Amino acid sequence: MKLLKHIMALALCSYVYSANAADTIIVGTEPTFAPFGFIDSKTNEIVGFDIDLINAIGKEENLNIKIEPMPFDGLIPSLMSSSIDAVISGLTITEERQKQVLFSEGYYVAAQDLMIRKEDLGKYKAMNDLKGKAVCAQIGSAGADVAAGIPDARVVTFNTMVEAFMELKRKGCDASITGTPANQYYLISTGEKELVHVPESAVNAKQLGIAVNKKNTALADKINDGLKKLREKGVYDELYRKWFNQ
Repeated sequence: MKLLKHIMALALCSYVYSANAADTIIVGTEPTFAPFGFIDSKTNEIVGFDIDLINAIGKEENLNIKIEPMPFDGLIPSLMSSSIDAVISGLTITEERQKQVLFSEGYYVAAQDLMIRKEDLGKYKAMNDLKGKAVCAQIGSAGADVAAGIPDARVVTFNTMVEAFMELKRKGCDASITGTPANQYYLISTGEKELVHVPESAVNAKQLGIAVNKKNTALADKINDGLKKLREKGVYDELYRKWFNQ
């Protein structure tokens, strides 16, 4: 009888511990998209607005966040196959993606604009100025979608935007397209002098969202609840100022 009581007590303790323990959530990101997510050269850790935001949500919702770096075009397939639990990676909410995954409420509005060589300043002011030209973008990105809509443009895609910027400098394309904040941050953080971004070319302003598997509505609810709490507490605004200096 004493042995039975001891076993029951251990089982009860185990139940209480698991009920209170944080669930581990594997979150995929492509860590070359500053300031949303990138590798800090000093610490070799993945940092950025997206990373701070998802960790803050985890803290609010008792979720243990494990960041999993991977190529951008592998994020949604990994989510759909349940290899990961969520994605935060400057991911634009689009109708096509909504057919594949479930998005949280939007957490940032980002437009797409041009990066060009400084010598071409004034030559390319809008997307349609690139008719018949070569345009660099990240594979599977909103920028690649915009580029594909430019008449007769030759779209050259890369795994990362850093590669796209390098190709632009080498004159392998006439312009690159990505999110406005990513263009701005790249220029500021690298001190790049040969490239400039063209704010007046901005198009396609859309919300970024955190994606989960369509079947995982419970996790989506937790993420939305966490976002709401962060906004109410002013934490979201603090993170925004930290990474976008606004």
